[in-house]
This record gives sequence, C-alpha cells and structure tokens, in this order.
Amino acid sequence: MREDVKQLLALQKTDQRIQALEAELVRIPKLQEAAKERLANDIAALATAKSNNQAKEVEIKNVELDIGTRKNSIDRLKIQQFETKKNEEYTKLGQEVIRYEAQVDDLETRELELMEVADGLRAKIAEADASLAKTQGFVDEEIAELATRATERKAELAEAKATREANVTDLNDEDLLDSYLRLFNKREGQAIVKVTTERSCTSCHVQVTPATYALAQSGSAIANCDNCGAIVFP
Repeated sequence: MREDVKQLLALQKTDQRIQALEAELVRIPKLQEAAKERLANDIAALATAKSNNQAKEVEIKNVELDIGTRKNSIDRLKIQQFETKKNEEYTKLGQEVIRYEAQVDDLETRELELMEVADGLRAKIAEADASLAKTQGFVDEEIAELATRATERKAELAEAKATREANVTDLNDEDLLDSYLRLFNKREGQAIVKVTTERSCTSCHVQVTPATYALAQSGSAIANCDNCGAIVFP
C-alpha cells in the first residue's frame, strides 16, 4: 500500500472519530432535554391529580353547606310547628319538613359518593407523587451521567483534533489533502475505501474497471473508483 494512502487512512480514521464525537456532543443536550421532558410529564400528572382532588373537595364542601342550610330550615320549621295553633298550618309545615328531610337524604348520599371519588383521587395523588419521585431520581442520574459523558467527549475531541494535526503534518501533500477533504464530505466520511478481489468498491458497491483495480494493486499512483470517485486500495 502506498505510504500516502496509509497516511490518508490514518487521517480518515481520526476524522471519523472527530465526526462521531461532535455528533454525540450535539446529541447529549437533546438527551438531557428529553429526560427533563419526562420529568415535566410526571410533574404535570401530579398537578392534574391535585387539581382534580381540589375540585372534588370544593364540590363536597358545597354539598355540606347545602345539607347544613336544609337542616337549619328543618329546625326552623319544627319551631314554627311547635308555635302554631292552626292545624292546617301545622300540617303544611310538616310537609315542608318532610320535603327538606328528603333533600338532606339525597344530599348526604351524594356526599358519600363524592367522598368515595375523593378517596380515589387522593390515591392517584399518592401514586403520581411516588412516580414523580422515582422519575426524579432516574432523571437526575441520567442528566449527571450525560454531563460526565459530555466532559469526557470534549476531552476526547480535543485529543482527536491534536492527532489530526499530526496526521495532516505527516501527509504533507496539500493537493492530496484537498482531494481527500472533498471526498470525505461528499462520501459522508468514506473518502478512502477498500476494493474487493471482485473489483467492488466498498463505498458505492459498483465494480471498478480492471485498469483501476490494477492501479490500486500496483500502488504506482492514487486510484479512484470510476463510479463514486473514492480513493480505493486493495
């Protein structure tokens, strides 16, 4: 294999490493935001559970007030019954008492139903609270791990860039470097690739011509794939 092709392969390996590290450093903040979003969903679920329970408690309180109002009316009507001397008025007041007592029965039934629902809502609050605590632990751990990974990748990236400078210095051929860079960007990191014994370019998977294959084997000059232009070596 030509020495300059070996140097290009070393450079390509370093550039691929840099490319992967930079992509991961872009991805890490997105993963952190996704983790925070999971936490936000649990926070919202807990807030919804608390809001639903609060609304139900208000409804129960209103029913209790209605019950109290009717019981007061019953007490007042019974006093009026006791004080009246007219049979017709006494009977009429008694009918009102019966009507209010029926309403109280209905309201107390409604209150029990609402209290049962409220018990279920409080259970949901406890469940949502536990889920939030669990998610909080996972999210905190994940974000911390991602922050550590980001620090490590930045250090690795700095090291890879230093290695790249050395690779470029070793190559010492600006024209070949320019050609490599164009191919690296065009071929998505595959500027220099192996050509198989069946003359297949491992980048585009198209057969090169016998002449190109022979040139790659001889190493007398840089050989490029006839289809995609990638530098090929046997």
